[in-house]
Amino acid sequence: MKVAIIHDWLVVYAGAEKVLEQLLLLYPQADLFSIVDFLTPEQRGFIGNRTVQTSFIQKLPFARSKYRLYLPLMPLAVEQFDLSGYDLVISSSHAVAKGVITGPDQLHISYIHSPIRYAWDLQHQYLKESGLSHGLKGSIAKWILHRIRLWDSRTANSVNAIVANSQFIANRIWKIYRRQATVIFPPVDVNQFQLEEKKQDYYLTASRLVPYKRIDLIVEAFAEMPDKKLIVIGNGPDYAKVKAKAAANVRILGYQPDEVLQKYMREAKAFVFAAEEDFGIMPVEAQASGTPVIAYGKGGLLETIRGLGMEHPTGIFFKEQTVDSIVEAVKLFEKHQAEILPYNCRMHALQFSTEIFCYNFQHFVNEQMFQFTIAQGGGTRESEFDESAATRFFGNFD
Repeated sequence: MKVAIIHDWLVVYAGAEKVLEQLLLLYPQADLFSIVDFLTPEQRGFIGNRTVQTSFIQKLPFARSKYRLYLPLMPLAVEQFDLSGYDLVISSSHAVAKGVITGPDQLHISYIHSPIRYAWDLQHQYLKESGLSHGLKGSIAKWILHRIRLWDSRTANSVNAIVANSQFIANRIWKIYRRQATVIFPPVDVNQFQLEEKKQDYYLTASRLVPYKRIDLIVEAFAEMPDKKLIVIGNGPDYAKVKAKAAANVRILGYQPDEVLQKYMREAKAFVFAAEEDFGIMPVEAQASGTPVIAYGKGGLLETIRGLGMEHPTGIFFKEQTVDSIVEAVKLFEKHQAEILPYNCRMHALQFSTEIFCYNFQHFVNEQMFQFTIAQGGGTRESEFDESAATRFFGNFD
C-alpha cells in the first residue's frame, strides 16, 4: 500500500510537527509533501531526514521568511500535488493541507489541528493585530479570507474521515464544516518528564513569547504578588514587552535547553498558563512532572486538566484572561494545594502518551481502511466478504 503524508509547512518543530513525527514513524514508507520546507539540517531528525516534495511557493521570493504572506496562493499550491498513485493519503492540517486533491479510489484521512483560525472565528482579531481592520489593504485582506473560507468549506467534503486533536476542535469542525470528527489527542512524550513530589517555592510559566500566549498577563499578575516568585522560560517577539513588565520577584530566563526546562518544571510549585489552546502540550508535560497547573479555563485545557471539584484534581482554572483573575486563581491554588497531589497529576498525564496516540491513530486508520475497502467493492454483503483475506491484509497494520 502506497502512503502519502502532507503537512502544511515545515519551518519549526512544534506541536503539529510532533504529530507528524509519529505519523512518519507509523508509516515509514510514506512519501512526505509540504507547501514549503525550510528546516535546517539540525532540525530534520524528526522527519527522518526525508526528502520533502514541496510546492512552487518554495521558490518564490522571500518565501523562507515571509511564507505566510503567500497564504492566498496556498490553496492553488496544495492542489498541484499529484497524489494519484497513492492508496492512503494522510493530511496533517491547521491551514491548507486537507485541501489536497484525491480520487474516489483513495482513502484520505485528515488530522486537523484546527480549521484555519485566521479565516474563521479569529478573523477579526487577526485583522486587528495586523493593522488590516480598515482601508484598502484591509478590504483586500477581508476578500482574500472570504475566498479562503469558501475553499476551506468545499475541500472539507473531499476528506473521507476527520480526526481532531481535542473535543474543542471537534466542535469547531462541526460548526464550520458540519463534519463529525473522531478525537485522538496528540502525542506527548510524558516519559521524558520525571515525577517530583518535593516542590520548590516558585511558580513557572514557559512558552514561545507571542501575543496570544498572554505571558505578559502572568508577569503583571505576579507583579501584584511580590511575595511569590515566578520564573519565565521562553523567547519570541514579545520578549522585550514581557521583560519590561517584570518586577523584582520575576526572573526572565529566555530560551533554555530541554533539560533545564524539565528541571524547573518538575520542581515548580505550579505551572501557570494563560492562553486559550486547542490542546496545550506544555500543561500536560507539567502534569507529567507531577506539577499542578493554573490555567485559563477555556478550549482544550478543559480536557487535559482536572479542576477542583473533580476526582483527583490536577489544577485550578481561572475564568478570564485578566490580571485579577490570575491573582485570584493563585490564591485559590495555595488554599487548596494539599488537595492536588503530584502523583495524581502524573497519572492523569499518562493518558496523553505517545504510545496511546500511536495505538489509537493506527486503529482508526485500520478501521477506516477496512470500511473503505468494503465500500469500494460495490457494497459487498458481509456474508460474501472474505474475512481471512481481510485478516491477512489488515494484520500488517496491527
